[in-house]
Amino acid sequence: MFATPERTIKTPGPDHAITITPNPLRVIVSVDGRVVADTREALTLRESHFGAVHYIPRKDVKMSLLERTSHATYCPYKGECNYYSIPAGGERSVNAVWTYEAPYDSVAPIRDYVAFYPDRVGPIEERVS
Repeated sequence: MFATPERTIKTPGPDHAITITPNPLRVIVSVDGRVVADTREALTLRESHFGAVHYIPRKDVKMSLLERTSHATYCPYKGECNYYSIPAGGERSVNAVWTYEAPYDSVAPIRDYVAFYPDRVGPIEERVS
């Protein structure tokens, strides 16, 4: 993707750090008692002053339970972001899932992963087993 006046590309650094590390725990995401994602291969992204976010490989997400929406946003550090809703969660779960399908090189490991807003799904659990 090329930068435009509206789409400035920024590189993580000391003023805006981004780290991506494998999560050693099992991460399970549920919506209304139904497991939507279950993985032992989550990546945890920590960005500057934001909280940690678990990115889950699409292969470990029940993508059939998600519905792509037209909602999109842009992050100058990560790129274009697309969204999914989880119909089983009703209004609460609209645009509850996001993904960077063509992330910038600095965050390339999150390609083919999705993340969930904790307040729009049931629990996001981290387990030892």
